[in-house]
Amino acid sequence: MLKVLSSGLAMFGLLMAASAAPTRVSGSQQQKKLVKVVKPVYPPEAKAKGVQGTVKLQAVIGRNGAVKDLKVLGGPEELVPPSVEAVKQWVYEPTLKDGEPVEVITDIDVNYTLKK
Repeated sequence: MLKVLSSGLAMFGLLMAASAAPTRVSGSQQQKKLVKVVKPVYPPEAKAKGVQGTVKLQAVIGRNGAVKDLKVLGGPEELVPPSVEAVKQWVYEPTLKDGEPVEVITDIDVNYTLKK
């Protein structure tokens, strides 16, 4: 009975570790780990209207370095879809904590400016 109980506790500990909240990492720290960047396409309609600005995103980066989840925090409406499409394809070096890869949560700014 004790053996089953300790196995159950060990399994519970593994489940708790697997479901731990992502580690918060600053955008500038996480940017240094980028290994694949896909640049967003500046929509021609937005360019024609002179739309510029920053799309602010919050990303969960999985243990494998892939973008796992994205949340839009703000930015010009016309620029959000291409930003999300591009950032979904970004890949980072995995972030290690105590030698093990962990999920991280970070903020990403995608800037759009028109040349004068």
